[in-house]
Amino acid sequence: MTFDSWLHDARRARLHAVGSAVVSAELLPHHPHASPVAGVVGELAVDPSVGLSEVEVERRQKLFGRNLLATRRPVSDIKLLVRQFASPVVALLAAAMAVSFLFGEWQQATAIAVVLLINTAIGYGTERRAVRSMEALRTLGGRNARVRRDGRSEVVSADALVPGDVVLLEAGDVVSADLRCVGGAALSVDESALTGESVPVEKTAEPNPQAAALHERAAMLFKGTHVIGGSGEGIVVATGLSTELGRITELVEEAQEDSSPLEDHLARLSRQLIWLTMGLASVVAAAGLLTGRPVPLMIETAIALAVAAIPEGLPIVATLALARGMLRMARHNALVENLSAVETLGSTTVVLTDKTGTLTENRMAVERVVTATGAFWFDYQTRTVLAAGVPIDPSADAELTRALLVGVLCGNADYDAETDSGSGDPMEVALLRAGALAGLYRGEQLTLFPEVAEYPFDPATKWMATAHRDHDQYFAAVKGAPEVVLALADRTGIAPGPFDDRAKAAWLDVAEQLAADGLRVLGLAAHPCADPQQPVGGGLAFVGLVALRDPPRADIADAVSSLCRAGIGVVMATGDHPSTALAIAREVGIAAPGATATTGDELSGLEDAPEAVRSEMARRQVFARVSPRQKLDLIELFQGEGQIVAMIGDGVNDAPALTKADIGVAMGKRGTEVARDAADMVLLDDRFSTIVTAAREGRVIFDNIRRFAIYLLSCNFAEVLVVALAVFAGLPLPLLPLQILFLNLVTDIFPAFALATGEGEGDVLDRPPRRPQESIISAGQWRMMAGYGLVIAASALLALVAARYWLGFDTAATTTVSFLTIALAQLWHVFDMRGRGSGVLRNAVTRNRLVWYALALCVGLIVAALTVPVLATALQIGAIGVEGAALAVGCSVLPLAVGQVWLAAGPVAIPGDRADPRTGRRHRRDSQVPNGVD
Repeated sequence: MTFDSWLHDARRARLHAVGSAVVSAELLPHHPHASPVAGVVGELAVDPSVGLSEVEVERRQKLFGRNLLATRRPVSDIKLLVRQFASPVVALLAAAMAVSFLFGEWQQATAIAVVLLINTAIGYGTERRAVRSMEALRTLGGRNARVRRDGRSEVVSADALVPGDVVLLEAGDVVSADLRCVGGAALSVDESALTGESVPVEKTAEPNPQAAALHERAAMLFKGTHVIGGSGEGIVVATGLSTELGRITELVEEAQEDSSPLEDHLARLSRQLIWLTMGLASVVAAAGLLTGRPVPLMIETAIALAVAAIPEGLPIVATLALARGMLRMARHNALVENLSAVETLGSTTVVLTDKTGTLTENRMAVERVVTATGAFWFDYQTRTVLAAGVPIDPSADAELTRALLVGVLCGNADYDAETDSGSGDPMEVALLRAGALAGLYRGEQLTLFPEVAEYPFDPATKWMATAHRDHDQYFAAVKGAPEVVLALADRTGIAPGPFDDRAKAAWLDVAEQLAADGLRVLGLAAHPCADPQQPVGGGLAFVGLVALRDPPRADIADAVSSLCRAGIGVVMATGDHPSTALAIAREVGIAAPGATATTGDELSGLEDAPEAVRSEMARRQVFARVSPRQKLDLIELFQGEGQIVAMIGDGVNDAPALTKADIGVAMGKRGTEVARDAADMVLLDDRFSTIVTAAREGRVIFDNIRRFAIYLLSCNFAEVLVVALAVFAGLPLPLLPLQILFLNLVTDIFPAFALATGEGEGDVLDRPPRRPQESIISAGQWRMMAGYGLVIAASALLALVAARYWLGFDTAATTTVSFLTIALAQLWHVFDMRGRGSGVLRNAVTRNRLVWYALALCVGLIVAALTVPVLATALQIGAIGVEGAALAVGCSVLPLAVGQVWLAAGPVAIPGDRADPRTGRRHRRDSQVPNGVD
């Protein structure tokens, strides 16, 4: 046993003994920011180099509980049930029941009570399913933390952290508990969410004064804040409600969940319809009373009409459609965090995306290294280095060896040559892999040249450096953007003379040629006399260029083509070299052959530029050397042009843009915690093509809601209209109050539910996105609904007149014929909800199995109403015989025939389309709608 392993085991034994006896909830550090690291370590009985054991973690979890905040409690089933009785629909049904009791109509009152319970059960069941689906989805987005336990680094659920855990942090992480910083390299944290201070805080292991304010505690990292730079580690000193963030959450009882714009629009629509139908029902009741109808009957009829006309199921079914859509997206690896994001997907017009790892595989490999002595190619299959096509010994070329050594030292990734696998930045792993071909292994080189300082990559400076000790001297290894590294260099690795602008220009030409081939190019340099206490400045010795290839993902070209076909423009915004960005953009179909790349420098002053310049800039497709700030400017530019922007990002620097975009999309595997927190949607499989599926799903969801609304409102309007026309014409009532309630429950609700679950038309991505300000139902659709309602009402009146004056039926039989006609006509009306231009027999409606199940159920219930004595008596159904049934069936088909003729004869496109200035596709004043209404 070595001394190190003995010491390791001894420390663990001491910690187990001391930890079990000492650490308790009362003895946690009270002022960890003011205590030295040694003091905090002692109080928590943990060795930072080892961490806690699994046994001790279990003990502390029992003592301190899970690392959870007081979150909003799930909605209880009782609360959901009570919520069903707080709607205008229930009030109207209850009023109808009370009136029936008042006038001694016990049978009607009982029937209305049954209808009330059934309606409540449907609403409760639907909302419960949607709410539980939403709660289940939230569990998919759990956060993890990297900790050191038993001397090993492992990833655990952030909920499982306990006081004393050693947490390892790097840029992009979200701090999951309150930590005492024990060390770090350029560790900086954004604490604005907690303190309101927008300036990042540099963290240090040095203690702070005990009276230091929260934002002055540089020795602490607080739960919920974001690491934006550097790396480090800290010891958990508080979890859950004991954290600073937890204390804040305890002050908030329960926040109200924001409703989506779609839900607000539906609620507003329902309120407007309530007043409209109440007024119409009052007019109908007054007209009936003037024509001598019984007062109780007309009052009940007026209330039933109001209930029939109000689309009480709209908000419920809209929530159901959105929740089902979210679940379908989750099955396609797109986790949507909120309902409003689902709605936004349907109107997205521009996708702004990064390049590396999003459009490309993020599996980089060094393809070439160019030094002053020549160009060298790397063949990983044969594990050889080639010069001019001939294998060489890389160690024989001093300049190549020096360049590879810089690449191996300047980074913090890991690579195992035996398994050909690594962890860390893919670019750094590629450099280590290339170095291994020349016999340069990071572990061995760090033994020879120990690292004494690290200066992490900064998007503002575009370079990274590490300082190393070489006996009694120090040197720095530097890598970064070629133009930046060359600007900081004043010599080359082999030439002691001056490194003038002409020589630098020649190297820049070489970098440009490499980038034009789609390669990512880095400049490599060394500082032979570095001061480890000072950041690397000028005076670098340039050692060469390294060119890495990151091939596009196999599915990107098809995904880009699908988005463009859908009228959704794809724009690349990357920090990479313009030529590299343009080469990849052309390869995947984002950029046209003659397109050019726009650099971040060209975006400066854009907000003050003339409108013509801004519009022209918004037509460009490739932006390179773009900073995080400039990504925000680009989003504002597109939004100012009326575009709906989806931003795809994965890094901590993408978080502001993800928040600013109309819908932020983060990568689930490779994305940072900050990016995922800022996003509205997370691609769990990191596949760009998933956004195509999500966009299609968003459009299908909106189409389903529109189908449902149009169907329900046209049916309700038909019920109101047929009664109103009959009353004014002095005809027998075509529908009685309970019959109206029965129709509202049977022929409206079940088919409407089925329509809300449709899979959508096959060409849903072959049309432009809808405008965000477009209402659910346009003026043209209102006119069409009125037309549908008029035709259905006319068919019912035709059946009523024929039954009364042709077949000579009495009042009860006449009403039964019109009731059966309108019930069947509403069922057949579901087929009018197909998309215009779709097949008559093969479309989104006929492919929906739930539609057929709903129709079968409804037909069965209608037959039961005609034949089951109890139901027939309650609904006052009269005997109509074969002639009456044939008349009702024949008249019920007339509205379907009219609707199908209109759908076949109507225009496929809408006049007045406008062309999208970036894609050239047509954008309509009202987007194509599922039932062909313009």
